[in-house]
Amino acid sequence: MELNTRERPMAHAVTPDQGASLERIGAAILRYGLALVLIVVGLLKFTTYEAKGIEPMVSNSPLLAWALATFGLATLSAILGTIEIALGLSIASRPFAPKLSFLGSAGAIGLFLVTLTFLLTTPGIWQPGYGFPYPSPMPGQFLAKDLVLLGAAVWTAGEARRAARMA
Repeated sequence: MELNTRERPMAHAVTPDQGASLERIGAAILRYGLALVLIVVGLLKFTTYEAKGIEPMVSNSPLLAWALATFGLATLSAILGTIEIALGLSIASRPFAPKLSFLGSAGAIGLFLVTLTFLLTTPGIWQPGYGFPYPSPMPGQFLAKDLVLLGAAVWTAGEARRAARMA
């Protein structure tokens, strides 16, 4: 018995409109997920456990060790937290302030580029006994996610820049 395919609609066909809808949903998740992560992690920087968690990374970083020596751990953590919160709020402002959103995204790009340098400077990045390319659970895998966050920040920067019609 043959099935007449003309009589049965294709249940798995994806229309261009459905693809565009998925893109819009994905864009919202990227933008507001990035903003939320920055805001939440920024708020956590005001806690003692989070400050202690970043200490091994900032103390071994040529880019931030001076700040740790200058401000101390609690103050540096609060400064970083304030920056992260400001960047997250700026990125979320895209519907009404695309230029500000662009600036927040550009700042997040810088932030994630700095945190990715920790992969080169923090001891214990690679799992003992395995080495490269096996990242340790902490801090290796913890820092690896910043590559995806960097990609989200680059995308949100480009989209906000276009929306603001910046040259």
